[in-house]
Amino acid sequence: MTPGIYIAALALLAAAAGLAALWQRRKAGNLGRQLDYIHEKLGMIIDRKTNERLLLFSEEPQMRRLLTDINRLLDHNHSGNVERARLEQSLRRMLANVSHDLKTPLTVILGYIEMLERGGENGIPEEERLRMLGMIHRKAEEVIALMNRFFDLAKLEAGDTELPLSRTELNEAGRRGILAFYELLESRGLRVEIEIPEEPYYCLANAEALDRVLANLLSNAIAYGSDGGVVGLRVYAREKQVCAVVWDRGKGIPASEQNRIFERLYTLEDSRNRGYQGSGLGLAITKRLTEQMGGSLSVDSVPGQGAAFTAAFPRMRERL
Repeated sequence: MTPGIYIAALALLAAAAGLAALWQRRKAGNLGRQLDYIHEKLGMIIDRKTNERLLLFSEEPQMRRLLTDINRLLDHNHSGNVERARLEQSLRRMLANVSHDLKTPLTVILGYIEMLERGGENGIPEEERLRMLGMIHRKAEEVIALMNRFFDLAKLEAGDTELPLSRTELNEAGRRGILAFYELLESRGLRVEIEIPEEPYYCLANAEALDRVLANLLSNAIAYGSDGGVVGLRVYAREKQVCAVVWDRGKGIPASEQNRIFERLYTLEDSRNRGYQGSGLGLAITKRLTEQMGGSLSVDSVPGQGAAFTAAFPRMRERL
């Protein structure tokens, strides 16, 4: 190699090295700016508690993967914040409802006790005194029943309640449910439509829990759907499930409420202004009992046309 060519080669190598160094410095500078952006943007998102994401274009595959992971983490954090806010709101509503549901009967109890104390033994006729004592007794039972429902729900949610499952006939459970509410249905003047086939349908369930599920659904239909004048119970079978549907023709449930009615202590906005006042525990307990038996509980409702609750359970063959 001649000296001229050798010198030219060295110059090219030097130029290439210089360009490479320049490119590396620019790359490092660009990376630094990108990291600064990520740092500042994340700080703003955390301080302002927004649900923004990182928007940054990068040619580096490692940086793109990092941005993807950070945005996934931000999305997860946002979902957690939304769920936490929902739970906090639910807790506040629960506390307000608990206060209301306990305060009402206790206020009645204290009022009658005060009247009895003021009246003394001779100041109140015996018949009136007995009526007051009867009212105190009934209201005290309401408080005890409400507390028992709280404990039942707490045990179900904690998984402390074991339900031994066995082959159970859904048809017969439906008949027992209707008979248990016959007097109440008759006293309310409600028409009853029953569709229970003669062919027995069996499911894997707990007989006592199944009776309670149907009783809660029938009680709910009578309480909230009696405006429609009719309550129905239908039992039918699918390929792998047997179902019990309790329906009414009352005012129904708004679409915005249907995903929330199974929450503990949730009641419809107007329910406390009606003749019946629920605790907001019945449907929550019903859903958890159904799910603990391997079933599912769903609602289908059109406002102004009524509501239908379907409890579905794993089907078992008719003969062992």
